[in-house]
Amino acid sequence: MQSLHFNTPESVNGWSAIDDRVMGGVSQSRLTFHPEGHAVFEGEVSTQNGGGFASVRHAQLRLGEQGSQGYRFHVRGDGKRYKLTLRTDQGLDGVNYQAVLQPPAGRWVEATVPLNLFNPSYRGRPVPNAPALRPEHVCQVGWMVADGQVGPFRLDIRSITVLGPQVTRPWPAN
Repeated sequence: MQSLHFNTPESVNGWSAIDDRVMGGVSQSRLTFHPEGHAVFEGEVSTQNGGGFASVRHAQLRLGEQGSQGYRFHVRGDGKRYKLTLRTDQGLDGVNYQAVLQPPAGRWVEATVPLNLFNPSYRGRPVPNAPALRPEHVCQVGWMVADGQVGPFRLDIRSITVLGPQVTRPWPAN
């Protein structure tokens, strides 16, 4: 099983913010290491200047293999909805596959998301004719907050684990 563990300062290397600033917005985000041994995805979302999303992405991260059935996350939220975004090409823009998580505020939970809950999207719009997500082709991974959730946000992340064929339970798995 493949896993990303955010338990060292180096674990957040390679993650970059890709916020609505790319289109004139003013939202901002970052992924940093917390000394308690986890990553923190935080920032602020604003709809000023036509914006409304904040995200971070690792542009060279393989996270999946043939036969993978889903992903497990160990996260602590703030009550907001977050999207894990997966890309199967090296481009900056294009179709990505998104799954929505809304972990409860203030407590660590493990969440399981089967592959069938990842939906293809392009610039926030559904792509109904996109091919199914093939986890063995995932090469970029990201986190996003959007959908009118204006204001500060914070998602703590301990790990992301790729799951094999035994996955049958959807979010939340506790």
